[in-house]
Amino acid sequence: AAVFPVFTLVTLFMAVMVRLTSPGPVLFKQERIGLGGRRFKIYKFRTMHVAADTRGHQQHFSALMTSNAPMQKLDAKGDSRLIAGAWLIRATGLDELPQIINVLRGEMSVVGPRPCIPYEYEQFTADQRRRCESVPGLTGLWQVSGKNRTTFEQMIAFDCAYGQRRSLWLDVKIIVLTPVALLV
Repeated sequence: AAVFPVFTLVTLFMAVMVRLTSPGPVLFKQERIGLGGRRFKIYKFRTMHVAADTRGHQQHFSALMTSNAPMQKLDAKGDSRLIAGAWLIRATGLDELPQIINVLRGEMSVVGPRPCIPYEYEQFTADQRRRCESVPGLTGLWQVSGKNRTTFEQMIAFDCAYGQRRSLWLDVKIIVLTPVALLV
């Protein structure tokens, strides 16, 4: 309740910014994989042009799975699909704010592994799918443990470790470390 006024102001600012910089809807909905492999629609502020091509992301993800390279995001390389100012929105995590809707609907939690896209899930081995044994979250152990400096296998290991060690104390620690991780 204490954060609600700030959340409302930031949401209003984000909606105006997206609307002014790019035609189309303010919110972006995308199918994701949640607890136990169940599908749900995730909500985000739209940071890409409408109907942006996802084939490049699919190829990038497949390469990350097998390369043992750091999980650098595709947009970190100057993605032309992004709308003006989107790099800042993404860097601060503000594009994720509408996922509060997913938390309220019980599809996500504040802390847990990030929900993956169905084409990513389809490429996972049975062991890698264990990361979906926890409710997906807005932030997680992987995000505060190096995120884009870790490999795909390390991400899977952090997400599975969270599922095994889940506790209120670990969740509080991850929540406290998240703002620091966003700044690094």
